[in-house]
Amino acid sequence: MRITDLGRSRRRFFALLGTAALALAGAVALPTTAQAANILSNPGFESGGLSPWSCTGNLGSVVSSPVHGGSKALAGAVSSSDNAQCSQTVSVQPNTTYSLSGWVRGSYVYLGVDGGASTWTTSPSAYSRLSVSFTTGASQTSAKIYVHGWYAQGTYYADDISLDGPGGGGGSDTQAPTTPTNLTPTGKTSSSVSLSWGASSDNVGVSAYDVYSGSNQVLSVSGTSATVGGLSPSTAYTFTVKARDAAGNTSAASNSVSVTTSAGGGGGTGFKQAAPYLFEGWGDPPNPATVMSATGVKWFTMAFVLDSGGCNPTWDGSRPLTGGVDQTAINQIRSAGGDIVPSFGGWQGSKLGANCSSASALAGALQKVIDAYGLKAVDMDIENTDEFENEAVQAKILTALKTVKTNNPGLRTIVTFGTSTTGPSYYGNRLIEQAQSLNANIDVFTIMPFDFGGGSDMYGNTVNAAEGLKAKLKSTFGWDDATAYSHIGISGMNGLSDQQETTTPAIWSSIRDWANSHHIARLAYWAVNRDRSCPGGGVVSNCSGISQSTWQFTSITAGFTG
Repeated sequence: MRITDLGRSRRRFFALLGTAALALAGAVALPTTAQAANILSNPGFESGGLSPWSCTGNLGSVVSSPVHGGSKALAGAVSSSDNAQCSQTVSVQPNTTYSLSGWVRGSYVYLGVDGGASTWTTSPSAYSRLSVSFTTGASQTSAKIYVHGWYAQGTYYADDISLDGPGGGGGSDTQAPTTPTNLTPTGKTSSSVSLSWGASSDNVGVSAYDVYSGSNQVLSVSGTSATVGGLSPSTAYTFTVKARDAAGNTSAASNSVSVTTSAGGGGGTGFKQAAPYLFEGWGDPPNPATVMSATGVKWFTMAFVLDSGGCNPTWDGSRPLTGGVDQTAINQIRSAGGDIVPSFGGWQGSKLGANCSSASALAGALQKVIDAYGLKAVDMDIENTDEFENEAVQAKILTALKTVKTNNPGLRTIVTFGTSTTGPSYYGNRLIEQAQSLNANIDVFTIMPFDFGGGSDMYGNTVNAAEGLKAKLKSTFGWDDATAYSHIGISGMNGLSDQQETTTPAIWSSIRDWANSHHIARLAYWAVNRDRSCPGGGVVSNCSGISQSTWQFTSITAGFTG
């Protein structure tokens, strides 16, 4: 996408959970009062990992922004079917009152103890403190503390969680379990790996086994086997397992095993995304929540992350990565139940892919943005002579994407590039071939079917370009038609393009319908800023140059389901 040059149900239920205290059995002595000592492990996530916390759906991660205290916090990437509950089980003393508190940020964030008291707040733009007390039962020796968001309400953040009171057994259990043995892969698919291992022993008892992919905890189970899902086809993963007891003592890591998932083979990635571009630095940017309410769109591609010097990512190379207008827009999108994918690069400006000194340095820059926003996907918009027409830079970008995908299980990677009317150009073909040779495991290859150099048939040219891309993906990766289509994205330009090509709402609807019928992965366009009428207005930043309804292209795009 261009900057100066334009081209380039789950029902929600928010009632407060019940706050009844844990029941006391029979006639017993009055409960003792907890002494002020935080018995949670890794309460501020400063270790850089989740352990001993475990999160449902593999939706929890540790981020470096936004934080309440220290340098790390928890991010829970809530989905429409999972509230991203993160929990930790600790040893407690019977018949004792405990004080639970924590700092949270997001829409509808809950803090509580399993089976007992809870509290919640909504604070999407700043951290807010939650606190609640509960009393243990007469024979209770453990408590499961949790924090979670609410369905489809966007990522929440939590930090500095405290459970004040005496640990179980007077805090005397400091012995870690023995190390799990003989970690072995027992099966795999294109998206999962099954594992088993030998049991650990502990002086009190093992309460959970934490499964790691690289340095990231991805699963917590009670038994000696697990299946890690949400993985990518034809990708190598390294796993270890640690045992944990109720006091939070954790064993050393087991032996490591490396497993490469199976090829996609007909099923595709399962990733679908309707995400028009939104640019906060240009073109009278609209309030995204207003657009979402009017159109039903849920995703936006946020443009553009560039280099502000020294391989340092910022919005448009000048606006701060966090705390500025871009984060405000992202907060509005997530508060309205949506999400974003940032676009790195574009047609002009100082680009990270070209300027970072190595693939590892570029991966580090990408990781800063992933951590800042708890991202589910990233898009590399590879254009112009500095990136697209430089094969070494292409390889650097693909290697960096492979690195961040390995380090962030479940992250989706997208590359976006120009095309001819019949499919990828020489450099587009080279990009695809390098992705295969580097085993970069790119989820979506997105073409920009406009600025062809003329031509009036934008529907026919777009379909022909996509079919050419499909043929190249099939021949390069050995995929069938269905798998190749499932790795394709289309990113058009609404109204007038830089070269006076015209895409009307009717044409875009036809392109959308073709995309749905062929089950491609992604549909986007440049840009929501231009999704307003100005017939005869030419190619400008804040309207399409043609007659249309306000937000009409966004409404059409929202109908893409793949």
